[in-house]
Amino acid sequence: MKKDAINVGIIGAGTVGGGAAAVLVRNAELIAHRAAPIRLAAIAELDRARGEALCSELSLPFDILTDDWLTLVGDPDIDIIVETIGGVELAHQIISSALKAGKSVVTANKDLMATHGGELLNIAGEMKTDLFFEAAVAGGIPIIQSVKEGFAGNRIGQIMGIVNGTTNYILTRMSESGADYAEALAEAQALGYAEADPTSDVAGHDAARKMAILASIAFNSRVSFDMVPCEGIDKISAWDIAYAEQFGYAIKMLGIARSDGQLIDVRVHPLMISKSHPLAAVRDSYNAIFVQGDALGSAMLYGRGAGALPTGSAIAGDIINATRNILHDSKARWGCTCHLELPVLPLDETLSKYYVRICVFDRIGVFAELSEALTANNISMDSVMQKRRLTDDRAEIVLITHQVRHADMMAALNDIERLDCVCEVSDYIRVEDESI
Repeated sequence: MKKDAINVGIIGAGTVGGGAAAVLVRNAELIAHRAAPIRLAAIAELDRARGEALCSELSLPFDILTDDWLTLVGDPDIDIIVETIGGVELAHQIISSALKAGKSVVTANKDLMATHGGELLNIAGEMKTDLFFEAAVAGGIPIIQSVKEGFAGNRIGQIMGIVNGTTNYILTRMSESGADYAEALAEAQALGYAEADPTSDVAGHDAARKMAILASIAFNSRVSFDMVPCEGIDKISAWDIAYAEQFGYAIKMLGIARSDGQLIDVRVHPLMISKSHPLAAVRDSYNAIFVQGDALGSAMLYGRGAGALPTGSAIAGDIINATRNILHDSKARWGCTCHLELPVLPLDETLSKYYVRICVFDRIGVFAELSEALTANNISMDSVMQKRRLTDDRAEIVLITHQVRHADMMAALNDIERLDCVCEVSDYIRVEDESI
């Protein structure tokens, strides 16, 4: 296709849209040499002041601003639409409209792709155009392109990663400074790593959306957000961090997706992993994703998982890919690869070792009663110890089980909490096994 330049329209001039605009403008000459001249031709933004501030910062003319996204979608001179408003309903309308208009589309919207990704990719396929979404998972880390292209010759068995910088920052601070959860969360909020309402991050919802996207791509079977069970980090205490250290583990909030080709096991939860594992060394707000393939072996991708410029970097990369496809008449190269319909393993059937911290009345026979409750639920202990005295009549017991079904572990914990010798089950955390 003969064109002097590719025209891009960005819908949303907030942090992500602003970051994408900054990368396109500041690196315009470099991008032109690597692909083709790419011109930021229009920005749709309801907040006029925010749009003007972005134009002033990047020395762009104000006349590229509009408050109507439909003008971008309907403009025949706009080749690529970039959606950065977030949310689901309006973003879905914008992207589906743009695809049906034959535009190439780039989005950073994990919420949308984790719920309606299959539908939108099918529309892109029908219209013979592109939908790119690298920035929806792990910010500036090119994990989606790696799985779709670099690792395409592999049968991927597992993807495991730190895909939420907020929770990794909190756990890092708890580990390195001895802070409790509330202190570390407050610090993350003060630094802008956590929202005023941090639920999506700390409860695992954000990571679950990203793992739904990654599992779908890696295993060629549609996984949506509602299929991914998740548990948060809000119950983890400084004592859990300290005990993990003594056992030779670090606690990380991980997304895990595995498949044997017959079914998919995908979930998000805290995990004690060996301090020798590459993911254990990932600190602060960084993300990292560990991939295992039959030909590849193991590889890990590491970098900033959020922020204006890292996310803008991923969006710019997608724009460049879309540009090349337009210029070489090769749109719809990627398409939707979910040709299988693999079942997702129910949470109750997942297997893991478990660390459990229990507050008990310090008296004779406690270990025997705990052991009986575990044995009744088909659970054996790998190690058990009394770690510290809490009061004159109370102590804390920490144990690690052998690998068990999640349903059996939950049933055992319910039975343990009803024992007369038990004050409370303070926490449980899964522990890495040989398959990690």
